[in-house]
Parts: sequence; structure tokens; C-alpha cells
Amino acid sequence: MREIVFDTETTGLDCRVDRIIEIGGIELVNRFPTGRTFHEFINPEGRPVNAEALAVHGITDADLVGKPPFREVAERFVEFIDGAMLVAHNALFDIGFVNAELERLGHVPVAPDRVVDTLAIARRKHPMGPNSLDALCRRYGIDNSRRTKHGALLDSELLAEVYIELIGGKQAALGLELAAERSASQTGMLVSLDMLVRKVPLAPRLSKEEREAHAGMVAAMGDNAMWLKWRGRADERTSAPLEARA
Repeated sequence: MREIVFDTETTGLDCRVDRIIEIGGIELVNRFPTGRTFHEFINPEGRPVNAEALAVHGITDADLVGKPPFREVAERFVEFIDGAMLVAHNALFDIGFVNAELERLGHVPVAPDRVVDTLAIARRKHPMGPNSLDALCRRYGIDNSRRTKHGALLDSELLAEVYIELIGGKQAALGLELAAERSASQTGMLVSLDMLVRKVPLAPRLSKEEREAHAGMVAAMGDNAMWLKWRGRADERTSAPLEARA
């Protein structure tokens, strides 16, 4: 499964008139970063950065002089997200701006069923909040000390870590171990370990009286007892030739 965790910074809050000035994203495959990223500062083509937005991300009009307009990065961005689910925090905001930019250029907008909102997931999982990105980083022990201002690529990287925790970080870690094992096997780096066999088998834990009591209970159930069916299959497997049991 391929996902793009992304974030935008904008000139303001209204996607009908305001513009994207920074966009960043990282690629996940099976919930792990592949190393592929997308990041661009974007010239808003005459739309000034308003004071409230500037206080959040710190990107000035002067910073955007000479940066490409969205139309010059659109094709690369569309290619980057093609076929992937898109993951964002408060996704309605970010996808609203992305779709507004795409529609201005005649591109097909991103369908709602391709979008995952981590804020909605966090609110369900932690209904008492707070559920801002900074708060979730603190909750999950993710180092966000570099985040003195909002930034699209850094926020995407932090959000990817938060997203994995929100959907089950331990399971994802297990997947990473299995993937590493498969990779090592393919490159001939996996070391085979011999299984140790006890020279003297352990003594049965059930006493003779307990085994007899169990046999009596099964007999009382009649010929349709599930235990008899299971024991029959186990006996067949034990008696089968070794190559048939491989």
C-alpha cells in the first residue's frame, strides 16, 4: 500500500483566493518511509502572505520571489501522488488548497475517498485531546524540537511518525522487522540457526488420573465430539509420510 503524508503552507485560510506557498510530502509503502519526498516553495503569483499566516509559518513575500508558481510544479506533484492515498492533519484544509490549485490548471481534483485525516483519527482515539501535531508528538514521544515554525516537509515527516502511532506503531514495527528479514534473505545475508533439540523429552505435565478423567469426559460427549475429530486429524498428520507433511 502506497501513501503520501503531506502538508501545505498558504498565504491565508481561504482556498478560493489564497494560494499554496509551500508543499511537502513523503512517501510511505506499507507504512514505512521509502526515502522519496516532494518539497517546493511556490510563488503565489501576486497574492500576499497575510499577517496571521506569516505568524504561523514565517514565510515572507520576499522568501517567495523567484520561486516557481504552482503551474510549474503541478505535473511533478500529480505524478508523485498518483495512485496513493493522501494523509494530512486537518486534511480538509490541505486538500481544499491542493484541489483549488489543481482545478485552476484543469487537473482532476483529488477524490475524497483518497484522503486520510489524522486529526479525525486522533479525535476518535483521544477524545479528550489535545490533538494538534505538537500535542500528538508529545503524547507519542516524537522529537519535534526542530519545529519552531510550521514547515511543510518537516511537518510531513513528523506527521508520518504520528500517523504510524495512531494506527498501531507496534504492528508497524513488526512489519519492518519482517521486511528486513526478507531483504536480508534475498541478498544472502540471513544466517540460518540450527534448532536445538532436547536429548531427554520433558515429562508429561498431565497425571495419569487427569488423562483418564479427560478421556471419560470426551467419551461422554459421544461420537460427534470435536475432540475426536481433531485427534483423528492429528493422528493422520503424524502417520503421514514426511514429504507429505513438509
